[in-house]
Amino acid sequence: MRCVSDVAETPQPLLLDDLMPWSVAPLRLGRSWVMGPDPASLRARWDRVIQADEADRDALFSPTRLRTPRTSVAALPGQRTAGTLPLALSCVRAGEGTPAADSGRCPDPVRVLHGPFDEQWLIPDHRLIDTARPELWRVTDPAHQIFAIEQGYVPGAAGPALLASALLPDGRSPAGRPGRIRPLYRRPDGQEPNLTPGLSGFLGKHYGREVTPEDVLAWALASARPSPRGSLVPLPRDLQVWSVGVELGHRLLTVLLRGAHGADRPRLPGGRRPYVRAAVGPRPDSLTYDREESALLLGASGRISPVPAAAWDFEVGGVRVLERWFEERTAEPSGPLEGVRPREWPQEWNSELLELVTVLALYAEAAGGGPAQDSYDQLTRNDLLTAGVLPVPAAVRRPASVLDHHEEGPGGQFALL
Repeated sequence: MRCVSDVAETPQPLLLDDLMPWSVAPLRLGRSWVMGPDPASLRARWDRVIQADEADRDALFSPTRLRTPRTSVAALPGQRTAGTLPLALSCVRAGEGTPAADSGRCPDPVRVLHGPFDEQWLIPDHRLIDTARPELWRVTDPAHQIFAIEQGYVPGAAGPALLASALLPDGRSPAGRPGRIRPLYRRPDGQEPNLTPGLSGFLGKHYGREVTPEDVLAWALASARPSPRGSLVPLPRDLQVWSVGVELGHRLLTVLLRGAHGADRPRLPGGRRPYVRAAVGPRPDSLTYDREESALLLGASGRISPVPAAAWDFEVGGVRVLERWFEERTAEPSGPLEGVRPREWPQEWNSELLELVTVLALYAEAAGGGPAQDSYDQLTRNDLLTAGVLPVPAAVRRPASVLDHHEEGPGGQFALL
């Protein structure tokens, strides 16, 4: 009989949390009317709240424990157009010659990523959002920042464990399970990578080549697998396996960034590029797929083709992405403000749908070539412990102090960070 010390301990798998230690929980809006697929509807919803009398305003606002029309909070970092006085006071002052920040004018909606693939618009006013995660807004940077979005774990569900976006993501999972948001950089302008200290140097020495922060993210995109503890991201011992995985991950990243950071927007080659073959009706009530014709059918008249079956079948968290995208634009509104939306199907949504089909098709095509975790020798947690990379210092699990600009606190006072 062997004693316990003679039995080799099973190596613990590495997690994304070991490599990119700073993570943030998803945003919690508290009211769905502040986000939507088109900015004009958001402005119209805002105007209805501002112009309503006090009793109706409270009902329209959808108060929660954290936010009511009388809540005063700090401004969102980088969003200087929204006021910090209670919204109810801004309503009273609207049109009285007050400064623009408190005049009752709707802040310009910003583009965000809703769920894994749906680009929508959000009113960037902290008074409207229960938990906006200001630490994410502070490091949002359209020229450099990339957000890794860890999907919530759903046992047996199909779809990627990890995605990425240049847009600020809300981090919501289509299956309702919370994930985590991990910025690639802890400061604006691509400063201070969100990597465990010493990791890049250790990997660079092991592989005999430079390892950049985007290389680590690219490898994670190509290799991550879901688990109840978070995304598993094994690191290979072999340089060739690493190189193949990083190259694949950069292709996936290019698709996911959708033209951000100066890259071209994703396009399928000629002959495979989807087009609107028949005009979408004013109010399509269904979305179906014709496999024989490789066509997406919207309502009784709309037709888009060719649409690869891989794009139609693409799921995240067990939910079909294209069906969820369509539901977000056509489902029965949950409240009076959510009902303020386009009366007819906008032309812009056709363009967005064509791009989404393209993104899903290209991603599915590339993702099939990812390295199988049981096909290569892996670096272990002990390897990283011996090198001094692990354990992760507690300080890098917290946001960095970003003090490059003043932030307006409640009631117009400067916020102290």
